[in-house]
Amino acid sequence: MRSIIVLALTLFSTGSLCAQTLFGQDSTRRAITPAVPFLLIAPDARSGAMGDVGAALEPDAVATHWNIGKLAFIDQDYGASLSYTPWLGKIFNDMAIVYLTGYYKIDNEQAVSASLRYFDLGNISFTNEFADIIGTHNPQEYSAALSYSRKLSQKLGLGVTAKYIHSNLTGGYGPNGIPSRPGRSVAADLGLYFNSELAVNGQESRLALAAVISNIGNQITYLNDETESFVPTNLRLGTAYTTQLDPYNSLTFAVDLNKLMVPTPFGTLYEFDSDGNIIQEPSTIQGIFGSFADAPDGFSEELKEFNVGVGMEYWYNEIVAGRAGYFFEHADKGGRQFFTLGVGLRYQLFSMDFAYLVPQEQQHPLAETLRFTLGVNFEKSPQQENSVTQ
Repeated sequence: MRSIIVLALTLFSTGSLCAQTLFGQDSTRRAITPAVPFLLIAPDARSGAMGDVGAALEPDAVATHWNIGKLAFIDQDYGASLSYTPWLGKIFNDMAIVYLTGYYKIDNEQAVSASLRYFDLGNISFTNEFADIIGTHNPQEYSAALSYSRKLSQKLGLGVTAKYIHSNLTGGYGPNGIPSRPGRSVAADLGLYFNSELAVNGQESRLALAAVISNIGNQITYLNDETESFVPTNLRLGTAYTTQLDPYNSLTFAVDLNKLMVPTPFGTLYEFDSDGNIIQEPSTIQGIFGSFADAPDGFSEELKEFNVGVGMEYWYNEIVAGRAGYFFEHADKGGRQFFTLGVGLRYQLFSMDFAYLVPQEQQHPLAETLRFTLGVNFEKSPQQENSVTQ
């Protein structure tokens, strides 16, 4: 039983309890549940403490997840970050997400990075229809990515990421005795970042805007070519406003708006026979571009497929930070609604961040989720003076 519980809760934690990928979809529920949802989980404690907001925040090493377009604006020259999240810790004690990323700033205009995301779902046992154990397996998923970011001007940056995705959930054990296999895919992210310095009431301020499309990739399957599922292609629009209250205190307010560019289950992109069975599914390209107008209930349902995160970050003397946020997803589309809190500390080259999640719903699987991030950043020799963006 644990195998079904783990897979279902993993999907629930990023959307719906419907396990579309392996067990089919329920026509009475239309939450979008793509394959490999671990790619959508906020990996770091900073954004995890701000309501899963990150597209337009000040760049750091985790820009490889939130918006690679901003990495070229990072102040440091090279660095790395390691994040650890015990997942569904209120229920299981052996599930965790690890995110490791490092970056290098080539010059004043360009930066590159590499990242590895690993999701360990713990050990599970598989049983037959008589509840006899027929095998055990440790489901694991990971993605490896390489990224490039470049300034197009002093205010505008663009970035691209290429990633490989591997998902081994069942170890060969499939539904109804059908052999399964690991799912594999390749995908890309595109990120655009704009920031501008402002002077508001005599105070130094900064406004940033961002647009990101992540996980643009092939469909993935665990059984055969007739059971392919979409990867979680996602559109993220974000903004962040930072104001320097005085020489020691600053505040940032940020908002991210997300929309999965994946077909709505039983939406208009699918073709059905007279019995309601799917006879034709959309292609990857059709799914991405058609996802904004395919909901069976029209525009009102499309609006429900947007989720929003809002967050606030306070820094004292760029040493100690306090953070808070809220994430909202419509009840018909997954229903994740939670508050977040966290703190951060910087000391010379090092940084440490912590986040805590508080769901609105009691006994929620995500209750008491913790995130930890450690970072290190270095300065190299002075940047070259010649700049195409000067």
